[in-house]
Amino acid sequence: MVGHVNMMDDVLISNLPPEYLRSALRVLIAQGSATQQAFVRHIRQRLVNPHAGLDLTRVLFPVAGVLTEDCTRHLAFIRCLFSSKMVQLSLSYIDDFIRALLNANPSWTVDSELRQTLGDFSGDIVQAMQALKEVDPPKDDELESQLVKLHLSLRECRHYCEAHEPEVLDYPFQRSERQVADVLHIFYPNRLALDKTGDGSPPQLEITIGQATETFTLGPFQALPRLFNGFWQLSSPAWGAGSADSQDTALAQLLNAGFLAADMADHYGDAELVYGQFRNRLPPQVKNKVFAATKWCVFKPIGHEVTDEWVLEAVKERCRRLGGRVELLQFHWYDYGAKEYLEILVKLISLTKTHPELVSTIGLCNFDSVHVQEACEYLLSKTGAVGLVSNQIQFSVIDSRPLQKMCAVSAKYGLQLLTYGSFCGGFLSSRWLNKDLPEMYSATSHLTPSQRKYLGMICDWGSWDDFQKLLHKLSIIAEKHRVTLTNVAIRWVLQKPQVGAVIVGTRLGVTAHDQDNLAVFNLRLDDEDIKAIDDIALGNENERTIALFESLGDCGNEYRKMH
Repeated sequence: MVGHVNMMDDVLISNLPPEYLRSALRVLIAQGSATQQAFVRHIRQRLVNPHAGLDLTRVLFPVAGVLTEDCTRHLAFIRCLFSSKMVQLSLSYIDDFIRALLNANPSWTVDSELRQTLGDFSGDIVQAMQALKEVDPPKDDELESQLVKLHLSLRECRHYCEAHEPEVLDYPFQRSERQVADVLHIFYPNRLALDKTGDGSPPQLEITIGQATETFTLGPFQALPRLFNGFWQLSSPAWGAGSADSQDTALAQLLNAGFLAADMADHYGDAELVYGQFRNRLPPQVKNKVFAATKWCVFKPIGHEVTDEWVLEAVKERCRRLGGRVELLQFHWYDYGAKEYLEILVKLISLTKTHPELVSTIGLCNFDSVHVQEACEYLLSKTGAVGLVSNQIQFSVIDSRPLQKMCAVSAKYGLQLLTYGSFCGGFLSSRWLNKDLPEMYSATSHLTPSQRKYLGMICDWGSWDDFQKLLHKLSIIAEKHRVTLTNVAIRWVLQKPQVGAVIVGTRLGVTAHDQDNLAVFNLRLDDEDIKAIDDIALGNENERTIALFESLGDCGNEYRKMH
């Protein structure tokens, strides 16, 4: 009966502390789309502006430059709006907040609580703009007016910071201003160019590029490092929100260490914009050496014929956001039953020959072995060559499914594997050695969405006791080679067939591990090390690998279940 809740359950719900309720909600939502959709519908019907009809400046900023509880509540309300897909409604609230901030004539220091909160909110605006693209609302005059108004408010805030006396204020919304302008360009390409973010061209960066000690060949690129920088953590403020300046500093540090290849996607927040602007500030001799890999991810039916013009425009859009050429464009497709993807691949590979200034090479993303083979055979029949250079997949000592079929299929067609998840969201580190199993959905565990995903993978692989045995073995081998446990886990992946590079998630401007990761290049696991790891990671006669393959399917299968 709809609406009925068991009496004892109702008593339980009424008396649970908030952290337990949040944990329970996450468990329920994880059960599938039906519960997730019911949850979002319920929230959308009940969200109420906590400060409706009030003077926002007086309520949120009664003392200029001081963060208040009302300000924190209001920002939480805005996050609830765009997270529940009420994105267009959230635009006016975001703009109202910026206006209230300006009217308060505030000041802040780089390390102040208010500045940190505004920086985090800039990351929220980036996520809201990504949500707006995913919702894909009607491109009417009202939406255009809202976006233009928000962009002008952000620009006014920038000018306020630049003109502030006696000292210039650190502008917290550089990333979000850039992202709003980009969405305006995507939705309304015929409108006159907006005032660029910032005045004039940003100064060129003076950077020396380090030399990676271990490289591989990918298509025409002869010396790529076997560790790529991964920017998926820019897709959500859950991993922290670095400022534009701190992100540039982090990127420069990575180049200095020799990590010159970056992996991103069209749906990783503002990742392409961040990297593109950074790349275009590099001296020519450095810019020509960096390598940008991004993605074209199709998550739903395209609703029209596959044409040369449509594919070309998709490539141009990624080039525009990157401010130049895409060295590797990786293609993800939502449904293998919709065979348009085969013709799209033909056209993409053709563009590497007709438009090399736009895109250099084409790869796949989260394709399983059957459809890697299907794509390669189709391309051979249509063009006389495979044309593809890579497939990006999950691969680690926990998720060894690629050893079942993918490595062999990739070798057959000459594809390199670019792997993610090789750190298991940070679980493959000494931090988790001799620790109890964290509660997946508890607030006290402080797990990110990514860590919850990988904890689930660990539980699919084996017990927490089994995982502790694996960490202990990795730790012993690490001590033997005088490296970290994480270095050993990554080296294990790098020594598997057809693996070109491991993608290392990078929390730009938040944390850095580039120096720790360099040790991977000087490490080589011997046969004894490999056997000791395999005995636990793969199981007797590969029983763990086989069990994962049978329960989850081949590489990437879990992502297609989500669409």
